[in-house]
Parts: sequence; C-alpha cells; structure tokens
Amino acid sequence: MLKIAMSEISRLFDAIQAVDELYLPVEKGNEVEFGLYSADAKVRLDALKSAKDMFFPFQEDLMKFHMDGKKISVEAAAKKDKDFVVFGVRACDARSFSILDKVFLADPVDTYYQARREHGIVVSMACHRPEETCFCSTFGIDATKPEGDVVTWIAEDTLYWEAQTEKGEGLTKKVEAVLAESDSKAVEAQQAAVKEILKKLPLADLDLSYFTSHPELEIFKREEWKELSSHCLGCGTCTFVCPTCQCYDVRDYDTGHGIERYRCWDSCMYRDFTMMAHGTNRKSQVERFRQRFMHKLVYNPLRNDGEFSCVGCGRCLKKCPNSLNIVKVAKTLGGTQA
Repeated sequence: MLKIAMSEISRLFDAIQAVDELYLPVEKGNEVEFGLYSADAKVRLDALKSAKDMFFPFQEDLMKFHMDGKKISVEAAAKKDKDFVVFGVRACDARSFSILDKVFLADPVDTYYQARREHGIVVSMACHRPEETCFCSTFGIDATKPEGDVVTWIAEDTLYWEAQTEKGEGLTKKVEAVLAESDSKAVEAQQAAVKEILKKLPLADLDLSYFTSHPELEIFKREEWKELSSHCLGCGTCTFVCPTCQCYDVRDYDTGHGIERYRCWDSCMYRDFTMMAHGTNRKSQVERFRQRFMHKLVYNPLRNDGEFSCVGCGRCLKKCPNSLNIVKVAKTLGGTQA
C-alpha cells in the first residue's frame, strides 16, 4: 500500500496529468461534475457525482454527413484513443460500470463506449461518510473497498493508494515517485468503523428477494403500480442522476453546410420516449413508470444472473421532487409499507 498526505494531493494530480488525462470532481459554477484537471481547478473529492458520463457521455457526436450537390459523404466521429484517468469514483459507481458493460459491450458492440472503457483507468474512492440514503450493501457492494483499477482511502489527513488490476499497476508505476510506502493499519481501522455505520443505516436491511422469487407476470400485473405512478411527475430526474440508466436518443442537427448526428441521454419516463410515426408503445404514465422499475428490479435480474440494475447509490431518493423512488416501489410491492 502507498500513501500521500492530503496537503500534497496536488502533487499526485500533477503526476497523473503529466502522463494521462485526469478527470475528477470539480466545481463549475454552482455544480460539481467530473471535469479535466488543471492547477486552478477546485477539486471536490467529497462530491457524490456519478462518473457515468466519463464512459457514456450526456451528449456524444456519432457522425457527420457532408453534402455536395447530390453527393453525400459520411465522416465518423473520432473515438477515444488516449488513456485517461477517472479519479474519485465511489463504490456504487464503480459497480455500475459492469452493468453498463453488459449493455454496451454486448453484440452488437457500441464501439464509442468500448473505446472509452479500454482507455479509461478507474481510481475509486472508499466511502468514509456514508449517506443515510445509501443501500449499496443490498447489492453486495463493499463501500469500504470499491472495485476499480486503483482503490483509494482518505484517513487521518492521508490518501492511501492500492492497485487492483493490471491497468492500476501500470498507473501506479507512472506516479509512484510522489507516493510513499505505508502499512494498512489506518485503512483497516477506517474500514471497520465505516462498516459499523453501514450496518446502522436506515436501508441496511432492504430486502429485494420478492422480485427474484415471484413470477414476472405476477409482478407486472400488481394493482399498486397505478397508485405509485399517480404521484410521479414524469420529470426524468431519477433517470438522469442514476448511474446505471442507459437510455438515449439519436438526433440530427442541420449545421447549414451538412448534418451532424449525435446521441444524448433520454428517459423512459418521458411521454415522447421512443416515439415514432405511429406514436409510442407506452401511452400512459403508469406504463412508463412500471417499465422503469420492472427493468431495474425484474427484467435485468432475469436476464443477467440475478444482477439488479441498481447499485444503491441513493441519488434518486435525494433528488425526486415527490419522494418517489426505487426503495418506495420495492417496499410497496415487496409487502413492506414504505
């Protein structure tokens, strides 16, 4: 295990930036999002922003169409071709990448996503102050030792560093000059303390067994869907803060001298989602609402060896304007009053 004092953390960032592009949570106006590191960046390692758009961007160019009379030529957008580091990824978000992989790396492979995953190096960060809305342990996630190419901990004003993959070993060799050898005593003490906190969180005992032990059609036909969906505004906030949501739309933009095709995040909660000339296949809010949570809690586990399309980050609990979220749905359908 290696370490560096938090007072000297900029040395580590500079060392990474000298060899690879470095992205980490930075303040931009009133928001915090993953952005390119610079010496004057206001880094916020305490921020809980999802790193999903580092691999699946909110908006991404796909191709350009150039027109010369009746001749049309197509120019594909450049794919990521240089290594980059994503620093400060939380345990829940580190797990979310494997869920996204099953979507974007399945045949036919999404080559834009694939390029980012191949060149991306994930430096995760263990949680030391779990939120009351967190329930990642429900999905077997260890918030005290996240997945990732490198895992880091902040304890006693020190950042501890440990490589976990071949990519992580490669990055460690590039920056080891600014890191010092360390034992693991401070990390182990922090892990033990955080695990005790995790056991006491309000959602620590959330039970999702109902969704894997009852027939798909039975759950689909539950009468509660109507009542639950009646409180949903269809704003899509839950889908945009979710680290595992993967819906997107493909659009064309007329630049005046050609057409640019791009994709951008979309939401299954929107009235016009997947709308075509004939309309849309989910005409009511109850249908759209049910689809979102059936996918998270039923369809994904059925098709992926029991893996839910949720990582317990709790963002939808914090952001939903009507306090309607996956936990409320799970408790209502699972037989426990939310």
